[in-house]
Amino acid sequence: MADHRFAFRFDPTYRRLALPFGVRPSTAEVRVTDEQLDARFGPWRVRTPLANVAGTQRTGPYSLPKTAGPAHLSLADRGITFATNGDAGLCIGFHEPVTGIDPFRLIRHPGLTVTVADLDGLEQLLDA
Repeated sequence: MADHRFAFRFDPTYRRLALPFGVRPSTAEVRVTDEQLDARFGPWRVRTPLANVAGTQRTGPYSLPKTAGPAHLSLADRGITFATNGDAGLCIGFHEPVTGIDPFRLIRHPGLTVTVADLDGLEQLLDA
C-alpha cells in the first residue's frame, strides 16, 4: 500500500503566527494512501476517500492577513485553507464537500488549499 507524506513549507512569519494555534511542522502534513487523503493542520483535519478528489489547481500568491495563523474559511465559496506561506499552494477540489473547520462538522468545504513543500508531487499524485 502506498503512503505518501507531504510536509508543509513554513515561511518564518507564517510559522510565528501559526504557533499559538498549535500549527507547527510536527502537526501539519498531507498524507495520501491508496484509499484516503488526510490533511492535518494543528487541531484541524480534513479526511476523505481518495475517490472524492475531483482535481487540483495551483493557486497563490496569498495575502498574509487572509491566510496566516489558523485554518481559514473562504466566505466566497466555503473553501478551507491550510497555509504556511504566501507564495503558492494547491487547491484540492472534491466531488462531495468535506468537513474540517468546525468541531461540530456543520460547515462543508468544496475545496482545500494546502501549501506543502512538494506541490508538484502532490499535484501529480492526486491528478493521476
